[in-house]
Amino acid sequence: MAVLLQFIVGLIFGLGLIVSGMSNPAKVLNFLDFAAIRTGTWDASLAFVMAGAIAVTFVGFKLALARSQPMFGEKFQLPTKEDIDARVIAGPAIFGVGWGLAGFCPGPAITALGFGTRAAVIFVVAMLAGMWLARFMANRSGLADIARPADRIGA
Repeated sequence: MAVLLQFIVGLIFGLGLIVSGMSNPAKVLNFLDFAAIRTGTWDASLAFVMAGAIAVTFVGFKLALARSQPMFGEKFQLPTKEDIDARVIAGPAIFGVGWGLAGFCPGPAITALGFGTRAAVIFVVAMLAGMWLARFMANRSGLADIARPADRIGA
């Protein structure tokens, strides 16, 4: 039952990415081109997609956390770390640069693989290489605080 529900949620998420245009790097790059505001060619539609996603997430978290325990787990796994460190700065910075250069972020890139575009394949390969590099760096003593895998956070 849980696997079927996860599949359905993933399918809805993927369809939402396609319908909203998030899997089209040109649409994303047109949104990120703030210089186009002056010429009137800026595509603001993804701002509405993001606002909708934030609203749905807000309501979803409120409903989920109102429960005594998750539907498919023993307890909620919530982050406890509150300080800002190099990982909190570097991670979003790398994400933003990658998003701005390629027009993809991980979810839409994986969705775009279904279209068979070379750009999506290159992005996903680079993303996987970056994930491997982060794991590699986490195993180096001097770099462990910068690139620590998620499974070691809070450990």
